[in-house]
Amino acid sequence: MTRTMRLMLMGGLGVWLAVPALSRAQQPAPAAPAAPAANPADVSSPDAIIAALYDVISGAAGQKRNWDRFRSLFLPGGRLIGTGQNPQGVRRYRVMTPDEYVQLSGTVLERDGFFERELHRETSTFGNVLHAFSTYDSKRKLEDPQPFARGINSIQLFNDGTRWWVVTIFWDAERANNPIPARYLP
Repeated sequence: MTRTMRLMLMGGLGVWLAVPALSRAQQPAPAAPAAPAANPADVSSPDAIIAALYDVISGAAGQKRNWDRFRSLFLPGGRLIGTGQNPQGVRRYRVMTPDEYVQLSGTVLERDGFFERELHRETSTFGNVLHAFSTYDSKRKLEDPQPFARGINSIQLFNDGTRWWVVTIFWDAERANNPIPARYLP
């Protein structure tokens, strides 16, 4: 068998092996639970949906949050991804569905009080996709003189022609070795 024939056979075998994988890759993902109906005012614009995100998680200690409102902002299959470093300096991340975020954080936010606000935003848009770098600070009480945390939320939004959806919120907190660059501050 000539070298050319061997290469053609190997190439053909590679395509043959890839075809089942390609057809599997094009299978639809398992259906995510449908989001509750959103308040049209919350999803009418990028400004509205980002304001709703900050508003719905914020509140005084003992104040229940409207977690259905929170869920209604997310595209089915949407994700929240927190990232940072542990005390030993190991970089880490956690991927959560909106429901997992509520289960992991909801009780603490409601018990201790939590107010997060946007300080600055930079956006880029292409077609149906909007990316926002949203700098935030977090306080336990609205009147606290200093925040206990600051960071940047990388928020990806999708417009389906009817409304805006949160696809992903990916964030990192400011720390001594990770200060927020001046360009992302007011």
